[in-house]
Amino acid sequence: MVVTMWDFSTPKYYLHDGISTDRNNPRLNANGPIYGAPEESTDLIPALDPVNHKPYFIKHPVPNPKTPSSTELPMQPSAYWGKEPIWDGHSSIHNAMMDSEGRVWFTARIRPAPNPDFCKKGSDHPSAKVVPLDASVRQVSVYDPKTGKWQHVDTCFTTHHLYFGHDANRTLWLSQGGPQASVVGWVNTKMFLETGDSAKSQGWTPVIVDTNGNGRRDEGDTRLTAGFYGIMPSPVDDSVWGQSMGIGFGRLDQPGYLIRLVPGPNPSETTLAEVYVPPEGAWSPRGIDMTTDGVVWVPLASGHIASFDRRKCKGPLNGPGAASGKLCPEGWTLYRMPGPQFKGVDESGSANHAYYIWVDRYNTLGLGANVPIASANGAESLLAVVDGKMVNLRVPYPLGFNTKLVDGRIDDPNAGWKGKALWTMSGTRTVFHNEGGTQNRPKVYKIQIRPDPLAN
Repeated sequence: MVVTMWDFSTPKYYLHDGISTDRNNPRLNANGPIYGAPEESTDLIPALDPVNHKPYFIKHPVPNPKTPSSTELPMQPSAYWGKEPIWDGHSSIHNAMMDSEGRVWFTARIRPAPNPDFCKKGSDHPSAKVVPLDASVRQVSVYDPKTGKWQHVDTCFTTHHLYFGHDANRTLWLSQGGPQASVVGWVNTKMFLETGDSAKSQGWTPVIVDTNGNGRRDEGDTRLTAGFYGIMPSPVDDSVWGQSMGIGFGRLDQPGYLIRLVPGPNPSETTLAEVYVPPEGAWSPRGIDMTTDGVVWVPLASGHIASFDRRKCKGPLNGPGAASGKLCPEGWTLYRMPGPQFKGVDESGSANHAYYIWVDRYNTLGLGANVPIASANGAESLLAVVDGKMVNLRVPYPLGFNTKLVDGRIDDPNAGWKGKALWTMSGTRTVFHNEGGTQNRPKVYKIQIRPDPLAN
């Protein structure tokens, strides 16, 4: 393993995650900037030019002066910074994704939470007629590096993670974070970029399971309070997969679900969901990605990495019992994470845990195509599943490697292992707890695999 590191941003700010390329085309933005998502810490988006080793900032605009600031959050004096409020972000930039033209889309706050009227009850918006929404605590921004210009999508639904679909409208699908949101939203980015019309370019749907088994959405079906945390449009069909958080994170007395949405011809009114829960001894998915042949991968709070292959399901996936999530146990395969287990807890699991997961569809790391790689915060590592076996990738120095998402880019397809890499960055909110203290800054990591130790 070859690791290259850069410092960027400042000791007072932190990153949630970042992006280097288009999820669907890892050759986009070759040798270009890496963009970070600083969440609550600042409105300054850190970026890195890895060729010239130059870090810099891009200012995220705050179009509404009444937008809340992180300085309004409850605070206590810090052992490192005293009473100084080191975070001052308004934008709450949680996640970044690059589109096919190199624009960078962020889930970001652009206004106070109360929604405009077109989102609410009484509106003629197609989605508001089905599920009116009164508030949204985070929306969407898009930055064009070619022009330096920003645009903002005023979404009625709260945003969290985001991924592009494969359709002609370049639909951006967005999760809401906690299950309480109970809707899944989307933005027709083609329409928005052509018109700038936020209202017409967006939609959302509740999560409804076809429990009467008639193949259509009606009053006999079951609506779940199960908004997505992770989200991923399928690379093999028009479905959109996601997962909702379990009882611990979600604070609802229900399991964490793996969910498949089928939008249908009029998504606000026709979307149906299939839900699946992990088998006995495993629970609570967090994060999601898919292989190019449609297999879903999730990390589980029980100390597993799991795959789900819907093609293995033998019986009907709707009708009575569908809302239980237990109609396809044969679709699951569990892989125990390495490490010890808590005392008195089933040894089939592990105390290890992962924040999220990413599938290396195009072999940008060098372990093979369609290899799932989990951000194993419990082991301070990246944890890959290769041919059914765990490969633990540790950054040995400095200690405290903590990352929340990775992506892979191919800078030169003719340069072998040197021309491609995984990119990730510091995910801890307190970089000053690591070696270097208040002088330590967030890091960008470029991770590569040599075919052998002596390879040039």
